Amino acid sequence: MRLPEGMLDRFAADHPWPRAFLTVSGAHLYGFPSEDSDIDLRGVHLLPLEEIVGLETGEETVTLMWDHGGVEADAVTHDLAKFCTLLLRRNGYVLEQVMSPLVVATSEVHDELKALVPGLVTSNHAHHYLGFARSQWTLFERSRELKPLLYTFRVLLTGIHLMRTGEVEAGLTRLAGGGPPYLPELIEAKRAAEHGGLPDGAPGLPRLRDDVAALTARLEDERGRSCLPEFPADRRALHDLVVRARLG
Repeated sequence: MRLPEGMLDRFAADHPWPRAFLTVSGAHLYGFPSEDSDIDLRGVHLLPLEEIVGLETGEETVTLMWDHGGVEADAVTHDLAKFCTLLLRRNGYVLEQVMSPLVVATSEVHDELKALVPGLVTSNHAHHYLGFARSQWTLFERSRELKPLLYTFRVLLTGIHLMRTGEVEAGLTRLAGGGPPYLPELIEAKRAAEHGGLPDGAPGLPRLRDDVAALTARLEDERGRSCLPEFPADRRALHDLVVRARLG
């Protein structure tokens, strides 16, 4: 993905460590960015060996935020070992970061991580998406903003697709066919206004609640019927990757 001019230079100047990869997450990845959407950069950095084995260690997580010509940039990277620990949990968010097609920077380590992802997906990742959907729906009920409603639909459809296929797909525009018929109109409304409410003609709260409940039930059913394992199959391969990257 092409970032606004100078954004990557600013990130590189402020970030202390080499990166294994940097991808774009958030609304841009999900397919409904507005003109003033934040740019969410996510990735992995590689601490040198001397920053790991000594008494003074490097930062496992680096967080940077800045205003870039009116666009808010939000960057978070984890050291490879911490990121791999997150991959071994039922954390769909980090799977999406590795597999994001919006790649800013990559490496052989990134390629190896992507190759390992199919062996890290489990049926228990459904719990991540179910929990995230509940929190976003609660936020929508409180705020009545369109953004958390689309996040609710996005995570449920991503979870359903993952349980069915084992493939990580975070783009709501590509998943919308599995959701209610009004989703494309909601996506277009979100692209027009970052913090807008429901557009004219949108379904009322009872219909939205029923549709979210139906997708939630579908995700729970898909989890129960999924052929995915309960635990990651490629834990040792991930360990070996960390060791090789550490030793250079």
